[in-house]
Amino acid sequence: MPLATLKEVLDDAFRNGYAVGQFNINNLEFTQAIMEAAEEERSPVILGTSEGAIKYMGIDYTAAIALTAARNATVPVVLHLDHGSSYEWVLKCLRRGWSSIMIDGSHHPLEENIRLTKQVVDACKVLGVSVEGELGRIGGTEDELTVDEREASLVRPEEAKRLVEETGIDALAPAIGSAHGRYKGKPQLDFDRLAAVRDLCKLPLVLHGGSGIPDEDIRKAISLGVAKINVNTENQEAFTAKVREIFAADREVYDPRKYLGPARQAIKDTVKAKIRLFGSNGKA
Repeated sequence: MPLATLKEVLDDAFRNGYAVGQFNINNLEFTQAIMEAAEEERSPVILGTSEGAIKYMGIDYTAAIALTAARNATVPVVLHLDHGSSYEWVLKCLRRGWSSIMIDGSHHPLEENIRLTKQVVDACKVLGVSVEGELGRIGGTEDELTVDEREASLVRPEEAKRLVEETGIDALAPAIGSAHGRYKGKPQLDFDRLAAVRDLCKLPLVLHGGSGIPDEDIRKAISLGVAKINVNTENQEAFTAKVREIFAADREVYDPRKYLGPARQAIKDTVKAKIRLFGSNGKA
């Protein structure tokens, strides 16, 4: 089926109290695993593509893999640029058929974030493409994006309201204490801040750094307006752990299919568990 937009899948999730997973694709096996899990669970799904992953795979290969997955799917599939760093990157993806864009202006002062985000929204709306914005800085490392803990900052709800109203974004990623990559301890999410943002902004919210957050915190975040949760690190860890296990058991393995196949299954199992946790199973 044709690609869905972020707005199409998140508006229903926001209204009905569940979240849709963004699962980042890093190669063909990741894409296959995520799609198989979504189909079996009858869940809408968001294929996240970071700039680092796009550079690794090549933008035309990335588009071809994702668009083929969507064309063969019977569930809604969103192709989403994750942490778009510039207007130029946005245009590259729009020209190749992405249906959803995240523009990350969170490292800019508020006024510049608003200006950049509005510029992206104006370009995307003409094409019917959804836009996610970000406010506050989410710490940690994912692909080429690194934010030192000292530079991480939590969202200010009144500034979030301005960003939403002055740009027309479809979803907002507010920094509430989550982080990219592995957590060093138990994540400390600011749920009061999240609730304030929900009440002021009244649109679907996004939780970045979803890998490693306890299940009870995920459920609470969803109850407070989070309709999209990003997962990448847990899939990478599951994939790599399975490959290491196979190599440890048999040092003579050399056929990539013999270890990439089981690693793909490990991702699929992880994604299916997340879909059930987020409550999006049976929603497609």
